Amino acid sequence: MSTSDRFLTHSVHNQPTPLTDYNAWLTDQALIDAVEWEGGQWAAPVLSAYGELVGGEMMELGRQANGNPPRLQAFDRYGHRIDEVDFHPAYLELMGLATSHGVHNLSWVNPGQPGAHVARAALLYLSTQADAGTCCPLTMTHAAVPALRHAPDLATEWIPKVTASTYDHRSIPATRKSACTIGMGMTEKQGGSDVRSNTTRAHHLHMGEYELVGHKWFFSAPQSDAHLVLAQAEQGLTCFLVPRFLDDGNHNAVRIQRLKDKLGDHSNASSEVEFQGALAHRVGAEGRGVATILEMVALTRLDCMLGSAGLMRQALVQALNHTRQREAFGRLLIRQPLMENVLADLALESEAAVALALRIAHAVDCSGTDPHEAALARIAMPIGKYWICKRCTPFINEAQECLGGLGYVEDTELPRLYRQAPLNSIWEGSANVQCLDVLRAVHRSPESLQALFNELEAGHGLIPALDSEIDNLKKAFSQHKDMEAQSRYLVERTALALQASILLRAGEEQVAEAFCRSRLGGGHGLAFGTLPADISFQPLLERAMPAASAR
Repeated sequence: MSTSDRFLTHSVHNQPTPLTDYNAWLTDQALIDAVEWEGGQWAAPVLSAYGELVGGEMMELGRQANGNPPRLQAFDRYGHRIDEVDFHPAYLELMGLATSHGVHNLSWVNPGQPGAHVARAALLYLSTQADAGTCCPLTMTHAAVPALRHAPDLATEWIPKVTASTYDHRSIPATRKSACTIGMGMTEKQGGSDVRSNTTRAHHLHMGEYELVGHKWFFSAPQSDAHLVLAQAEQGLTCFLVPRFLDDGNHNAVRIQRLKDKLGDHSNASSEVEFQGALAHRVGAEGRGVATILEMVALTRLDCMLGSAGLMRQALVQALNHTRQREAFGRLLIRQPLMENVLADLALESEAAVALALRIAHAVDCSGTDPHEAALARIAMPIGKYWICKRCTPFINEAQECLGGLGYVEDTELPRLYRQAPLNSIWEGSANVQCLDVLRAVHRSPESLQALFNELEAGHGLIPALDSEIDNLKKAFSQHKDMEAQSRYLVERTALALQASILLRAGEEQVAEAFCRSRLGGGHGLAFGTLPADISFQPLLERAMPAASAR
């Protein structure tokens, strides 16, 4: 025995091979089916090409970008104020790949194409799996288009730039660029979601130009070429477009105070700023700021759903990859009944999330021409935003457990996903705000409630558990006493019934039956892995990610 052999303590075996170079579109049957069901199947070649990038080089770029967060350089070496945010090259490359594949613009560059919002939603869902931080500026740039249309002159100037299929990160005036990104600044220290308490003042200069004095507590993506913000004008809260640079090349008077030190979202920059006489262009009428920017918020809320669903999907993929290779107690983990239950339960939750998110994307797609879809989008948006985002964090924690201690180690994807998971439930209105928005839709737009029940009734008669749940919801929505205090429970049950109706009509019988029995029929506990024992787990797992095609 050689000296080196004497000190050989062990050989490495029974360790899974990391998942690399897979197509995140082709291996996601639930996504493929939902896109087809909601009318976006024409974009399959684009989605497949992007899915290959997401499951390949973009995953490594995401690791690099999150491991090297952006840094603020407030001043240059000579003391001049520059307010530059330096990003790792991986972040810039991710932005370039995303914009060249339409993550920020597919909805707008295919006017009149049915399913354009659905196809673009699928791109965002894929993109967030590789890196969620870049999805913030991509989301806001995409969502800014409807708000900008309230100012025709600004729309003519800016919309071609924000819908360009390139990424230009240079710090120069927008007038010298063919491609721009848009950020958002709504909340202030004293108000948070209560934007009507904003104190930033807008002083009218001439025509549609104003001067802003005040602050923003969260100013998302400060590297953006312009931001949509809310400020108090003479007639009340108003929406403004604030460019980062003036046309003469000087910085606008938007001073970055610091970058937020966040729990997750490490690849992206969020900041606090002060407006010290910043030039701003009015978007929409004075006093109509909330109504104007809510058109943007509706789309960013959809992306919150998609982002959470994407994070859940990637966590499930990692759990399946691990358990299909790791043995314990003489068997592969995925062949052990209790682990099968957990994984099948996660697969159900993931499929229901993407099905609901893409159904709402379809409603957005049709809102301009179909009153039912417009009304449904109004109430389903906060329902979906509440439930999908709320489920994300416990879902990813359960996926971590599938990897054991390895799921808590930074060498895997799970810690990054777990840190990211709570963000979408907070951003664009936390859970309580969403529930209150559902109640506002019920009271101010009765057609929204009718559209919701029309959607639920489309699944009536397919399974008794859903029929019973619809009856219970009708009674609950008709009783106004204590509705606000009970609204979380009411919105939760509505979300589950909506998911059940969608899955039942989609025709994947095993998925729909298992979901309805567990979520509506009382056959499920409060934790994942509590499906009824007589449900067939293996078909659900094979549908979630076919073992033969994952690598």
